[in-house]
Amino acid sequence: MADKKIEDYQEIINLPHHVSKNRSHMSMRDRAAQFSPFAALTGYDAAVKETARLTDQREELDEEVKEKISERLNLIQGNLTAAPVVEITYFVPDKRKEGGSYCTATGTVKKIDEFQRLVVLTDGTEIQIDEIIEINGEMFQPLDDSFA
Repeated sequence: MADKKIEDYQEIINLPHHVSKNRSHMSMRDRAAQFSPFAALTGYDAAVKETARLTDQREELDEEVKEKISERLNLIQGNLTAAPVVEITYFVPDKRKEGGSYCTATGTVKKIDEFQRLVVLTDGTEIQIDEIIEINGEMFQPLDDSFA
């Protein structure tokens, strides 16, 4: 039966390859591009990466820590003219998924906006008061030593 198939095409098997008079010969690169992978699921890779991206869970502060942060904010507010340098660790909620990340900003506090519940540093960094988990700095050294 295989011989039958060859016999069917015997008259065209040895004909020369057709070369078009109207179209130029396609380069090997362009020809290969026709067979390159097709991205049927556009955005799939980005979605997988987003799902795999890790976030931290926001830790709930106990009343003692909240009170300590409040006292330190009041101390900063009373000493704004002295321009103390502080280090504030705070939670930044993720805009795309549950959780977020913890950041630390170091700088001089420009103002504390109690109405908008913001701490604004001189470099323009705005920190939500409710997201602060820790405030440190030299101005708090006497307080830290008294607790030790």
